[in-house]
Amino acid sequence: MRVIIIGAGIGGTSAGIALQRLGHDVRIYDQIRENRPVGAALSLWPNGVKVLNWLGLRDEVAALGGRMDTMAYADGLTGDSMCRFSLDPVTAQTGQRSYPVARADLQALLMDAVGPDRIRLGMRMVAVDQTEDEVTVTFENGETATADLVIGADGARSATRDYVLGRPTERTYSGYTNFNGLVPADTRIGPVDQWTTYVADGKRVSVMPVAGDRFYFFCDVPQPSGLAYDRADGVAPLRAAFAGWAPGVQTLLDAIDPDVSLNRVEIWDVDPFHTWTRGRVALLGDSAHNTAPDIGQGACSALEDSFVLGLVFATTSLGVTDSLRRYERARTERAADLVLRARKRAEETHGFDPETTAAWYEGLRRETGENVIRGIVGNIADSPVTIGGLLT
Repeated sequence: MRVIIIGAGIGGTSAGIALQRLGHDVRIYDQIRENRPVGAALSLWPNGVKVLNWLGLRDEVAALGGRMDTMAYADGLTGDSMCRFSLDPVTAQTGQRSYPVARADLQALLMDAVGPDRIRLGMRMVAVDQTEDEVTVTFENGETATADLVIGADGARSATRDYVLGRPTERTYSGYTNFNGLVPADTRIGPVDQWTTYVADGKRVSVMPVAGDRFYFFCDVPQPSGLAYDRADGVAPLRAAFAGWAPGVQTLLDAIDPDVSLNRVEIWDVDPFHTWTRGRVALLGDSAHNTAPDIGQGACSALEDSFVLGLVFATTSLGVTDSLRRYERARTERAADLVLRARKRAEETHGFDPETTAAWYEGLRRETGENVIRGIVGNIADSPVTIGGLLT
């Protein structure tokens, strides 16, 4: 079967590997001109890691992942500990460690696994047309490509989604801006094997360990959308947002080199919808379920899509459109649930209702880890990769 995938991100490349392993002829096209992913890193929770293991990348992904043994919250203003606990129960219950990974490193690994000769960059899709037997995509440069199946993994502003739904899709602003990047690991910020988060005033500063003795940092600032930002301002907006915060936060801000690694991203999502297919065309990843990062399941959900897509094409034989409908039915409710969970989490943590966020802070000061672990595992429990159930 000839397969065209639009988008060479985590979802598109993982789907490409899954379908290649079944013997299909896969070609991936992306409008980017080089591997420069949006966002410095991502959280691979056990459900996402298990898909990568299934794709044959177990050792490579483990090598990219930071060792994250504990999780802790600290008062952003004073630096005082609010709670600290082991993440071992997540591993024990799911059968797999979690790995924060640098996004560019994971992207490069997946693109290499697909095969550079199978990926064309600088190719922006502008149209899709299909007959009963095949699909043709047209690119901005005038080239066309034809296949038996097209997977639209073209992200939050997906052109494929517009084709599948027959209309443009409105996105919803999540109410905050995220600044992220990579810095050298530094124990003055937090232990090098810990996910450390400073919280106060509806804002947060977090660091996670990734390979190469680095911290992935992300800082959330509630603010209106559309505010002017000049990259020449560098860390200035962060210094303003976190003025007077704890020494660990100031150490992080001092370590940021804007010329090396600093991204600013307004956080938006898309209301859940359940039409992911149109004939021989299907959506995958952010094009199907654009999700805020508040529960760390965006990339993992895309990997789950690839897992289910691979299983469907490995186990059904009634044709492309039938297989895609089965993929759609298997995925839309689970993906929609994660979108809504992330929204709920953002409302709790970002001070949109000050009383709710204050209550969350008070809860953290009494937290033993049990409630947080329950939430993390709860996001994984209904994953299609959860074979054999979760231990208690």
